[in-house]
Amino acid sequence: MTSRYFEDWTVGDTVETRGMTITESQIVDYAMRYDPQPMHIDRQTADAGPFGELIASGFHTMSVCFRLFYDMGYVAESNIIGLGLDEVRWTAPVRPGDTLRCTVEIVSLTPSRSKADRGTMSFKLTARNQDDIDVMHFTSTCILKKRSAAD
Repeated sequence: MTSRYFEDWTVGDTVETRGMTITESQIVDYAMRYDPQPMHIDRQTADAGPFGELIASGFHTMSVCFRLFYDMGYVAESNIIGLGLDEVRWTAPVRPGDTLRCTVEIVSLTPSRSKADRGTMSFKLTARNQDDIDVMHFTSTCILKKRSAAD
């Protein structure tokens, strides 16, 4: 897929990512580096806890989901910078063996008033597992390039 620029998007556009299966070793590796809570790194403690097994860190889930969107190539050449995330919610645990896929919907597009070569785009990313259960969602806002006159 080639990169889409600001003017290539329309509010309401929706794209679907491929799936990615999350392994127990990925869960533990990520958590050992960035979120070493027992529910993510200690099988015995996690097995006795409220989820009955290890679960992925929400930050791990968010990182995987952004990667799934980025790998589609839509913003590979057009993204200038991310401005932030809003409404981040982890709505169900991600377990070893879960396969995540994401739906990304464009929710707003605002041309820059001060720089004619760019605009701001917000999108809502919703992640679901193989059973079509929503596991996470967030809204992301970024600045995208507009196409140059040569394009």
